[in-house]
Amino acid sequence: MMGSLVLEALNKRYGASTAVERVDLEVRQGEMVALLGPSGCGKTTTLRMVAGFIEPSAGRILIGGQDVTSRPAHARDTGMVFQSYALFPHMSVAQNVAFGLEMRKIGRAERDSRVAEALRLVRLDHLAERMPRQLSGGQQQRVALARALVVNPAVFLLDEPLSNLDAKLRGEVRMEIRALQQRLGLTTLIVTHDQEEALTMADRLVVMDRGRVRQVGTAEELYEQPADPFVAGFVGRCNLVEGRLEAPGEFRARGGALLSCDPAQAAPATPGAQPGEA
Repeated sequence: MMGSLVLEALNKRYGASTAVERVDLEVRQGEMVALLGPSGCGKTTTLRMVAGFIEPSAGRILIGGQDVTSRPAHARDTGMVFQSYALFPHMSVAQNVAFGLEMRKIGRAERDSRVAEALRLVRLDHLAERMPRQLSGGQQQRVALARALVVNPAVFLLDEPLSNLDAKLRGEVRMEIRALQQRLGLTTLIVTHDQEEALTMADRLVVMDRGRVRQVGTAEELYEQPADPFVAGFVGRCNLVEGRLEAPGEFRARGGALLSCDPAQAAPATPGAQPGEA
């Protein structure tokens, strides 16, 4: 159970509006799971509930088997990388990384040792005394990663971590984050609207739309067996042919053409529909 993350019927309402509706999810120890969906789908709200920045309206959040739903953010054993990096401009790289340890009252000797190790992991140990304004975008991103890692979190949270980088740098940092996550065995939940980012980094994807989970699965599962037209269109480029499933292995297109299909993979596009229905 150590390092696992479980969401049970997680809800968030703002008045009459529902931002997140009954999200059930388990992220296993050492697994990276991506929350993927368009803007406003509820993915960032879900992540912020896990982090402790937003209070759920209903449901439970468990980390390592412990119910942390009512705990404040600093008591949840998580490390988070924000979209904006949120570095302190008046602090050096080393001071930024050490901030979380200082808040936890870690002694100076241990703090210095852990900061040095975290900076070594992200290959910034030679820039420990630099100020954030003296760093490139990719270097600032790695400082943010080191600051989240140095507290040895049970769960690692990433909120659109690559959105402020250019395309070339995004690809490089994407590979670095994934390699680091796998090497350290970090239980990780990442939020992104970028399909390529999710498909190349995550072990499993959670496709969300309008506050609901539409499908959970590996990249292959979502590509080969999308749950509905939304998932098929959002995860990959595809042609949707409207029609009806007349019998196992037989699909009648709206124009009248009879097409053969794999019976094992044929399924209604509309949840709950039966053969003969669109």
